Amino acid sequence: MKFNLFGKISVIAISLALLVGCGTAPVRNVDSAAISGAHSITSVEKAINRAGASLGWNVNKKSDGHMVGKLALRRHLAVVDITYNQSSYSIKYVDSSNLNYADGKIHTNYNGWIQNLEKAIDIQLSIL
Repeated sequence: MKFNLFGKISVIAISLALLVGCGTAPVRNVDSAAISGAHSITSVEKAINRAGASLGWNVNKKSDGHMVGKLALRRHLAVVDITYNQSSYSIKYVDSSNLNYADGKIHTNYNGWIQNLEKAIDIQLSIL
């Protein structure tokens, strides 16, 4: 009897943990992240490209100081604007599919992807 009760509680706990992991949260944007050191706009652009490519992002230049990043994982797609200059960069949500975007909230995985992209950019900028 104790084992059955313990088993049921375990199944419920695991189910709740999985549901929590699939939740939504406010969209994470990166606003004017500082770039330390003196770098050319071209080197900043290359650092962003390398960082994105290392994580599977397809990053394309749209104009000077503006790139668009796309990440396609399984059935999910995230699109961001990346603006930059010699002293800072920003990453802003543009569009997505299959990430439950509504009213400024999105699947929590998106925020992790943006956090990872930000860290990768910072690493690439630090080794310039």
